[in-house]
Amino acid sequence: MNWPATERYYPTAVPGGLGLVQDLLNTASGGRPRQPDLLAEVASAQEWAATALRSWAEGTGRGRVRLTLTEADLPELRRLREQLRRALTARQGAAADADAVRFTSCPVRVSLHGDAALTAEPEGEGWRWLTSAVLGEALLAQATGTWQRLKICRNEKCGGAFYDRSRNNSGVWHSTRGCGNAANLRASRQRRRERESAQDSTDAPSG
Repeated sequence: MNWPATERYYPTAVPGGLGLVQDLLNTASGGRPRQPDLLAEVASAQEWAATALRSWAEGTGRGRVRLTLTEADLPELRRLREQLRRALTARQGAAADADAVRFTSCPVRVSLHGDAALTAEPEGEGWRWLTSAVLGEALLAQATGTWQRLKICRNEKCGGAFYDRSRNNSGVWHSTRGCGNAANLRASRQRRRERESAQDSTDAPSG
């Protein structure tokens, strides 16, 4: 499977349907060198959606999805991306929004099959269909216990969405060697500066 937004930053993505949520989050501009926002223009958004939805269909056993995006869809998709990002960041310790965000215009078709299996399929067009697909996968991931492992890297200059594969779900960096080491180095330098400043104050002559 090819998750075009996520693979700009990380070599591997979340398998299955949750990969669509991660890939939407990673359409944002970020990384070094700075990558463009894939939802900034219709052409790049359409190209992203075509590839991401092909991977989503493959990972979830669905048929081919054809989705057409227009200029009017882009602000809504960027809004969804930002709301998801804020919610995940809040879950990791930042201040949470007081009110829940409701998506009343994004229908989902639920079917009960003869073998008692339930399936949910997104409906609508453009941003409504894609929002239904993304939120449906997030809800399914919450039910299966994988939602809590989708996180936003604590490094603000990175901010990428990553899947925490640590045993105790304690990861905060998409890469401990990259973002983690850089943050630890900055913290170490800050502590050294504070110690040196405190020492200078102690050694300074009085009066």
